[in-house]
Amino acid sequence: MSSLVWCTNLSSIMTVEVPVLETERLRLRAHRADDFAAIAAMWSEPIVYRHTTGKPLSAEEAWSKALRNAGLWPVLGYGFWVVEEKATGEYVGETGFADFKRDIQPPLTGMPEMGWILVSRVHGKGYATEAVRAAIAWSDEHLAAERMCCIIHLENVASIHLANKCGFRESQRTTYKGHDVMVLTRLKGC
Repeated sequence: MSSLVWCTNLSSIMTVEVPVLETERLRLRAHRADDFAAIAAMWSEPIVYRHTTGKPLSAEEAWSKALRNAGLWPVLGYGFWVVEEKATGEYVGETGFADFKRDIQPPLTGMPEMGWILVSRVHGKGYATEAVRAAIAWSDEHLAAERMCCIIHLENVASIHLANKCGFRESQRTTYKGHDVMVLTRLKGC
């Protein structure tokens, strides 16, 4: 009987649709299998992995990360979007929300964690700000949580600046996986 319940629940999970968000220059959409080459290439860029994974991801690791991000939506009702340029249709990164159940103290329980990552060729164009603001506007309308957070490596000045521009404020410093990080929080509607 429990197998039947699991299958029933799994089939209902699979029907969740990822909303498409559009900005002036960008489209935020669901992950697709054909995004994989661009995702793997992004995670091999030193400027991308320096303050995140600390090392380039293998194809297997990049694929697992892509599947994890795509799988957030049906399980949580929110997740990460692929960010693509509207003019070219090219993959330029990802942004969105998650609950990664991180082993961090104090815990981030009850707060969706926001993240963003963009390919190096678009750094400095304002795409991250544009994508993050679109995702936040969506979350303010659709998520029940009153607070969200992000975790940023202390040396990642560009991401800290972006977080501050988008209403996040430092709430604590802690260590995560041996690295000093800043946890920033944002109140809904701010």
